[in-house]
Amino acid sequence: MDKWRQQLIDTERGVFEVFAKGEGPPICVTHHYSVFNATGDYFAETFTPFCTVYLVNLREAGQSAKAEQPYQLSMLETVFDLEAVRKALGFHQWIFAGHSTGGMLGVIYGIAASASLTGLMLVGAAARDYAAFSTVCIYNEDHPEFQKMQDLLEALKQEGLEPEQRKELGIQRTKLSLHQPDGYEQYFHGKHAKTISAIRLDFFSRELQVFDVTRKLHLITVPVWIACGEHDVQCPLLYSLEMKEGIPNSQLAVFSKSNHYPFLEEKPKFVSDAQSFIAEVSHQNKAQMDV
Repeated sequence: MDKWRQQLIDTERGVFEVFAKGEGPPICVTHHYSVFNATGDYFAETFTPFCTVYLVNLREAGQSAKAEQPYQLSMLETVFDLEAVRKALGFHQWIFAGHSTGGMLGVIYGIAASASLTGLMLVGAAARDYAAFSTVCIYNEDHPEFQKMQDLLEALKQEGLEPEQRKELGIQRTKLSLHQPDGYEQYFHGKHAKTISAIRLDFFSRELQVFDVTRKLHLITVPVWIACGEHDVQCPLLYSLEMKEGIPNSQLAVFSKSNHYPFLEEKPKFVSDAQSFIAEVSHQNKAQMDV
């Protein structure tokens, strides 16, 4: 497996660690509290055959800048950081693709800075608190696997875990979000290894309690591709349906044999649909620039 190229990008908002791979139009990928390294990421890897992917470690993740104030870990401030990275890389616009909390960041990105985007890809995401109002969400206290998921998250935040302990905990957590848990080995080959930023996760857990931008979805003015597994227990399908209803220029792809990882559980269809969307928005952007 080809490793990702590490870059330390000096921006007006500090230095950010970025990993790059692939060829084609630029696409930014990140997750709100993951820590990436040169092994890359399963979601980001999806786009490398037809895009140049910039996988960004956010503030307090990896070798990126630290937070001097707690508010700098918020979703809106994170979008400002991503904008600083985009400018430092020299791009007028790029595509943003986010899975799960990365997709939630994408919603904020589209609301706050549509002019910086050629397209937006939101996978297994939501525009509001996904846990409080849906008992089919595994983060809702009434879900039968709620406590198990909480215990695993707390365990993964611990420092000093042996690599094998961390790996096993991660496997158990991921299996809770697969439509066919027995297919874990087929989907995850151990090529990509990432960890969790405890400080970012803790801040997000608080911010989630007041997160609701559904009334601002109409402010997203770029083409948006929304994708969700029909059986998603983290960000249930109803939240993707809600985003499709609220975002003017959006399309929704529902993956009937997937839970939270359609890019692995139904990879051929996901890749085909995603590539078609990226080709479409890239063509539209080129046409606009030629006018």
